[in-house]
Amino acid sequence: MPQVTGIGGVFFKAKGDPKVLAAWYQEHLGIKLAPWGGAVFRWPDDKAKDKGVTAWNIDEKDSEKFSHSEANFMINYRVDDLLGMVANLKAAGIKILEGPDISEYGKFAWILDPEGNKIALWEP
Repeated sequence: MPQVTGIGGVFFKAKGDPKVLAAWYQEHLGIKLAPWGGAVFRWPDDKAKDKGVTAWNIDEKDSEKFSHSEANFMINYRVDDLLGMVANLKAAGIKILEGPDISEYGKFAWILDPEGNKIALWEP
């Protein structure tokens, strides 16, 4: 039987100017924008031990995981230096909602983008 083999993309609508929001992601999270306005992540570029995996999960409707956000989704971005990124975000005046937390799965922190979408940051 054919099956899904991974996440092909993450797409969401901006509430305001999408170029301004994309620029925020580029400036504060280091997402390199392509000329067409989006980004492409290639897992072979990821040097973590797991060689670049993507988790997928559906939560209960009353899950607290999405608290602080009205969105019914959350994107978990892999990062190569969580503590450095958190320091840069704080220096830029961006509030860290939770973390950095360290577990057997790696380091995690959570923030909101300018439109109130909750973002998980993860260093495997």
